Amino acid sequence: MFTGIVEAIGEIVACEHRDGDVRLRVKTNDLELADLQLGDSVSTNGVCLTVVELPGDGYVADVSAETLAMTTIGDWLLGTPVNLERALTPQTRMGGHMVSGHVDGVGEVVSRHPDARSERFRIRAPRELAKYIAHKGSITVDGTSLTVNRVEGAEFELNIVPHTLEKTVVGSYKQGTRVNLEVDLIARYLERLLLGDGAADA
Repeated sequence: MFTGIVEAIGEIVACEHRDGDVRLRVKTNDLELADLQLGDSVSTNGVCLTVVELPGDGYVADVSAETLAMTTIGDWLLGTPVNLERALTPQTRMGGHMVSGHVDGVGEVVSRHPDARSERFRIRAPRELAKYIAHKGSITVDGTSLTVNRVEGAEFELNIVPHTLEKTVVGSYKQGTRVNLEVDLIARYLERLLLGDGAADA
């Protein structure tokens, strides 16, 4: 589990294709690695990846064909910047919201424009995710916990403050950028719960 509070911006420094899946090497830059161990999870642009090697300046992780199909990882090139967050510990402050690192779908940045010192972004989500996105609700975009300011159909707006623009990859977004989306966990479980006994047949 994660909070959606990005700890550092890393970059992709190797991408090896292996029989339909991929092995990534991520340089972590300012991310603290002292307590990172093999088998630990790191949110990488919102995707929960398992550490399989620790080369010293970052980590290596395997990416399955399923994850490639559900996320933007297939778009990543050498040098692509990525949001990084280590998994929760009992001592972690919950500054964002509960994030699983399991991407629900890929959205697209529709527009970006200044709003005082902030920037306002409009993002189009896949139609099947629209029902989980609520005004003033939480959503995770490339691993960043954000508040939805407005919803119109499958499109939603975000107001991003200067600190988030500087400390995450959101600052690099432009029209057409594809982003990993994870909707609020509570909405997902509530939908299933409301099915009642019919959930076994759904």
